[in-house]
Amino acid sequence: MNLEAIRAFCLQLPHVTEGVKWGNDLCFMLADKMFCVTGLTEPFSCSFKCSDEDFGKLIEVPGIIPAPYMARNKWVNIQQTAALSDEEWESYIEKSYRLILSKLPKKAQQSLLG
Repeated sequence: MNLEAIRAFCLQLPHVTEGVKWGNDLCFMLADKMFCVTGLTEPFSCSFKCSDEDFGKLIEVPGIIPAPYMARNKWVNIQQTAALSDEEWESYIEKSYRLILSKLPKKAQQSLLG
């Protein structure tokens, strides 16, 4: 998985927008709430939100650490693309998207889901 593959996957999810924040981070958002953030320059880095269970499991994998500043919110930072298979990348990013969707106010969820 690389930046372009992550970008393509995130943008195919419904109602996702992207934007650059902090000068060097490409953020993927749902209703202005981030669910995936990747650096635009080397070295590779990508962060996303995960469940409590997945957080505990993922931070044990070499190349994955608790995300700086966001670990308390159960975000992980992937520093080596090979730490996850392409299928795992897509699964965890989609789970992050769904976690953010579930945290939106009901009215916002209804407007997004139609």
